[in-house]
Amino acid sequence: MRIAIDARLVYYQRGGIGQYILHLIEELARLGLGEDYFVLRSRKEPAPLAPGFQDMPLWTPPHHRLEQVALPMELALLGIDLLHSPDFIPPFRGHFRRLITVHDLTFLYYPQFLTDASRRYYNDQIAQAVRVADHISADSTNTKADLVRLLNVPPEKISVVLLAHDPRYKPLDATACAPVLARHKLEPGFILFTGTLEPRKNVKGLLTAYRAMRERPSFGLSEMPPLVLAGRRGWLYDEIFARIAALKLEGSVHFVENAPNEDLIALYNAAALFVLPSFYEGFGLPVLEAMACGTPVVCSERGSLPEVAGDAALFVNPDDLDGLASAMGRALEDQPLRAQMRSKGLAQAARFSWERTARETLGIYKQLMSDTLEKKRAMM
Repeated sequence: MRIAIDARLVYYQRGGIGQYILHLIEELARLGLGEDYFVLRSRKEPAPLAPGFQDMPLWTPPHHRLEQVALPMELALLGIDLLHSPDFIPPFRGHFRRLITVHDLTFLYYPQFLTDASRRYYNDQIAQAVRVADHISADSTNTKADLVRLLNVPPEKISVVLLAHDPRYKPLDATACAPVLARHKLEPGFILFTGTLEPRKNVKGLLTAYRAMRERPSFGLSEMPPLVLAGRRGWLYDEIFARIAALKLEGSVHFVENAPNEDLIALYNAAALFVLPSFYEGFGLPVLEAMACGTPVVCSERGSLPEVAGDAALFVNPDDLDGLASAMGRALEDQPLRAQMRSKGLAQAARFSWERTARETLGIYKQLMSDTLEKKRAMM
């Protein structure tokens, strides 16, 4: 049985879904699955992504307007039996079984947060995607519930497969963090946000709450720490920089763009607090990364974040900016609370692993292939 994993998105997007794909194929490769597995990559990708698997460069770029025509034509030459599409939308034509991963349905809740192109790609195709899929892998029970509620997917068609953080995210001492901080001209003890700068992340709300903190002496802080935004510019991000200027926070907000993992690990460790006030998250890997580094977390109460953070974070309504400011102030000044959050966060992060993600995904592959063999035998 020939199984293919669509990894074309990795060339275009190294974060988010790209990280999920990379960690998944890396762990699957460690399981020694053999040459019946194909990794489909963009022809622009300079090298194979997973040694040990069959490497197959494809011409068709992801999210292209002709993808549904061109991709099935390329796949027909491979003779695959199962295609795993980790980025929601599979090819609708082709004689193979389909597993899709649905990370979240944010685009149905908040279509205004997407560009026109992204709206067309996801909103216009998701209903057909879940219909033609033979099975769906969801990042969380919250996403599974959304699939059932919003798209009428039968629950038995969905398996919840939790994600994980990179094991390199772990506590470091100050000496290990010092070179990274020096390079970015930062001192330990800042408030940290990581993620793509896009409307869903509610960075404008975070800036407003941070400004409110600076104007309140009641938090008991001798000096307000700076706010560090670490990530890449996504879409519709100009308003974030306009908000920084409008609130006169240019000297207090630092932007670290496209930081590599090694830098992010040091930033998490050096931060006094990590904040993710998103309007919605399908999983929320940054929360797990921060907890794995021992950093206290304040995050949104929406989407899958309560599922990921467990009892280790302070949760806030992302629309309640006064509540967000108060939660950040409390997490910064209450030392017994901070110690408790650190301990609980490390324990919560330890519950997740990419090996588990890979093994549960492999279990879905095997079940789908077993079903296929049974059908073929029945037809003989």
